[in-house]
Amino acid sequence: MRPEGISLTDSPQISAPGTDPTAYVLDAIDRQIIARLHENARTPNVDLAREVGVSPSTCLARVRSLRERGVIVRYTAEINPEALGYHLQALVSVRIRPGARHLMEQISDELRTQPEVAQLFFLGGSEDFLIHVRVRDSAHVREFVLKNLSANPAVALTETNLVFEHHTALSAGLRTVL
Repeated sequence: MRPEGISLTDSPQISAPGTDPTAYVLDAIDRQIIARLHENARTPNVDLAREVGVSPSTCLARVRSLRERGVIVRYTAEINPEALGYHLQALVSVRIRPGARHLMEQISDELRTQPEVAQLFFLGGSEDFLIHVRVRDSAHVREFVLKNLSANPAVALTETNLVFEHHTALSAGLRTVL
């Protein structure tokens, strides 16, 4: 549902003809709104409208349209893990035994309930899962791997990599279309 008076065809589109029929059609203003909200989702509508060069009512209508179309999925607060006592982050690769592949959904469900898990990726390739964990220290990551992974007979292999720095940012590929 597009708010009245908003044309999404006045400038270059985010999806080129013949590329991805499921991609949303976004004009330059939509892309500016997305980029600015990605940087700060708490930007007041009046400020956002001024930054992208439209009236506040038009900006509000566009943001509502982006939400209704599923382009903007949710607004979140990024929490500093160190403020909660999590001073170490790690990426744990997991390979499931070939005979236990039917348990992948169950393993995924169990891992997502663990408080240390910040992100869980189900992969195609040599590894089945990549788990981003936030932990207090190296003993805590060891405990997590032993309790939640190594003790599970369905797990064939784990590999743990410590994260020295972690940055959340708009990916370079997404920046090029915004």
